[in-house]
Amino acid sequence: MTHSKKILASLNGETQKTPPIWMMRQAGRYLPEYRATRAQAGDFLSLCYNPDLAAEVTLQPIRRYGFDAAILFADILLVPQALGADLWFVTGEGPRLSTITSADDFAKIKPADAIHEHLAPVYETVKILARELPSETTLIGFAGAPWTVATYMIAGRGTPDQGPAHALMQGNVEVFDALMDRLTEATITYLDMQIQAGAEVVKLFDSWAGSLNGPAFQKYSLEPAKKIIAALKAKHPTVPIIAFPREAGDGYIGFAKATGADCVALDNSVSAEWAAEKVQVDGCVQGNLASKHMVTGGQALIDETREIVKAFSGGPHIFNLGHGITPDADPENVGLMIETVRSC
Repeated sequence: MTHSKKILASLNGETQKTPPIWMMRQAGRYLPEYRATRAQAGDFLSLCYNPDLAAEVTLQPIRRYGFDAAILFADILLVPQALGADLWFVTGEGPRLSTITSADDFAKIKPADAIHEHLAPVYETVKILARELPSETTLIGFAGAPWTVATYMIAGRGTPDQGPAHALMQGNVEVFDALMDRLTEATITYLDMQIQAGAEVVKLFDSWAGSLNGPAFQKYSLEPAKKIIAALKAKHPTVPIIAFPREAGDGYIGFAKATGADCVALDNSVSAEWAAEKVQVDGCVQGNLASKHMVTGGQALIDETREIVKAFSGGPHIFNLGHGITPDADPENVGLMIETVRSC
């Protein structure tokens, strides 16, 4: 059956002549209309928790570009905050959280099913979007994967090598595993509520999967993804799930089959040719233009975009970047990318 929504058709395993397209962080600081709405909200977290304004910034790139999907405007660190962690953002530096490094710290964390009151504004945003989006546009909900969220909760901030999380994993595996289990449960219940509110697809962002190797990748990236996907599929069998174990390298191979994901999103450290041969054989792939092209534009953007579309033309593909668009991107280059994809 051909699905009327292009994203859902690709996720359903259909090969389309022109791949559908959306972009990670498509609602963001590169857009003047986003900056104006964020200023109106006061700060980043106030924007995340204001359903009307969060819906507005989610809709802005759809109005401007006509992407095939909108992704809920939120942040992966809202879940730790809902579990009881302190969360604040330092201008120019990013998020800060209270840390979990001991059994005493973990004991203060709320149960997984106690997050919904705090996250109610997010579910309200999803409901607004389900009503307001154009009928052809797919609504994507998301969450951070347990390992990635845990790295922030343990370090209290983003780190270059996720060293504090690795140290806790090796030094106090009981606390580390308990945190991973709690985050896995919370992620299941959070995504379930997004689906109930109207999300048609959900995506699991494991942004730091690449810092896990061998058995640790299996245990802390692949296994939690498998558990989350199985739980969601049991309740919502027709809702597709995209998994993004960023910088997984060879770990991308077989990831969809092992976890039950309907699509694997790819970063740009792997080539489209390699991924078509090794990953797309199992189903839909998403990606994977380098986001630097959104800054630099020009012929290189056109050529690279065409190469990716061509490499993935033999199977189901959703065109996207290999990472989120950066604040210094030129909105004109986004338009050029879309025009290039749609004229391939």
